[in-house]
Amino acid sequence: MDFYPLFNSLRIAAVSTVLIFFLGIAAAYYVAKLPRLVKGVLDVVLTLPLVLPPTVVGYFLLRLLGPKRALGLWFLEVFDLRLTMVWYSAIFASAVVAFPLMYRTARGAFESFDLTLAHAARTLGKSNTWIFWRIVMPCCKQGILAGTVLAFARALGEYGATAMIAGYTPGKTATISTTVYQLWRTGDDAGAMVWVLINLAISAVVLLAVNMLEKKQNRPARTAPASEEAAP
Repeated sequence: MDFYPLFNSLRIAAVSTVLIFFLGIAAAYYVAKLPRLVKGVLDVVLTLPLVLPPTVVGYFLLRLLGPKRALGLWFLEVFDLRLTMVWYSAIFASAVVAFPLMYRTARGAFESFDLTLAHAARTLGKSNTWIFWRIVMPCCKQGILAGTVLAFARALGEYGATAMIAGYTPGKTATISTTVYQLWRTGDDAGAMVWVLINLAISAVVLLAVNMLEKKQNRPARTAPASEEAAP
C-alpha cells in the first residue's frame, strides 16, 4: 500500500496550520480592536472563503497563481518555481479555506478577554508584547486551541480547491481526499474505504486530544481540607 497520500496530507495540513495560526491570531487580534464598521467589512473579506464553494476558491487561486498569471509567471521566471500542480500548491488552498475557522474562533476569544487585566499590567510598566504573550494568550488559549484544531482538521480534509490547484498525481500531489475520489471513480471501493477509515482515525485522535486538554484545563484546583484551613 502506498502511504504517500497520508504523508502528503499530514505535511500539507501541518504547514497550513502553522501559517494559519500566526496569520489568524494577528488578524483576529487587530480586527477585534477596530471600529464596528471597519470590523464588519474586514469580517466579510476574511471569512468569505468559509462560505464560498471550495471549487470557487480553487478557481480564484488558479487565476492568481497560474503560470500565465502575473504572480505565478513572476515566480516561474525569477525563481523557476511553479505555484500550481505541485504538492505545495495544496498548502495555499488549505490555508485559504481553513483560515476563517482560526480567525473567527481567535477573534471571539480576544473579544471576550477582560481588558482590565491588560490595563493593570500596563500600570506595572509591562510592554504590550509582554502583555500579549503572558496575559492575553494564556487567557484566550482555549479558543485559540479550538481554532487551531478546527483549522488542522479542515486543511486535512480539503478536496475541492486542492484538486483544482494541485491536481492528482500519484506519488507527487495525491492527498487522502483526492485519493478517495480517484479510487471511488475507478471502482476501487475497498481501497477508498481504507483511506476513509484512516482519515476518520486521524480526525478522532485529534478531537480526543483536544477534549483531554480541555478537561485538564477546566479541572478545578484541589482545595485544602477544612482542618488544615482552621489550623493556626
